[in-house]
Amino acid sequence: MEKGERRQQILNVAREVFAKRGYHAAKIDDIVAAAKVARGTFYLYFEDKRAIFEEIVDRAFTRLGMVITRVDTQDPARSVEEQVKDNIRRIVAVLLEDRATTKILLSDAVGLDPAFDRKLLVFYEEALKLIEESIREGQELGIVMPGNARIYAVLAMGAMKEILYQVVMRDLDLDEDAIVTGLYELFSRGFLKLA
Repeated sequence: MEKGERRQQILNVAREVFAKRGYHAAKIDDIVAAAKVARGTFYLYFEDKRAIFEEIVDRAFTRLGMVITRVDTQDPARSVEEQVKDNIRRIVAVLLEDRATTKILLSDAVGLDPAFDRKLLVFYEEALKLIEESIREGQELGIVMPGNARIYAVLAMGAMKEILYQVVMRDLDLDEDAIVTGLYELFSRGFLKLA
């Protein structure tokens, strides 16, 4: 197996081990056993358990950041409603496509240690700023209700996090379309002026 493939294989297995056991209960021995590699092979690619965990989380943050696009109110081909729904759909798809990482992000990553908590807080703060900026732009364009954009952003992020938590952690039986529709309806009845 090529070096890049082996590294990815170990990452994939570690993600599943962390999702199943939790960060603190998971051991490097669990990862190498599941990956069917020697312990020394693990250390060729990763310094320790925290390093591989951090890479899994960093990759998830990057993927999420890449799927969010700015809504263009002047786009003649797509309505603002379609664009908002597409953004929600892409975020939900990324998080449901990789449920193991979503479980890690929503449960295991929090409280790991102060440095990692700061990293999570920075990620969430950046995401909130993006949402808040979009809401402010929407208010200027008349497609978002007047009000505190920061509170709207926190509510939007909280709603999305909670529904995904229920689906991934509690096996709530909702498919992607139901989640997207439900979130869009909540937002459009709450602060969007599109429906």
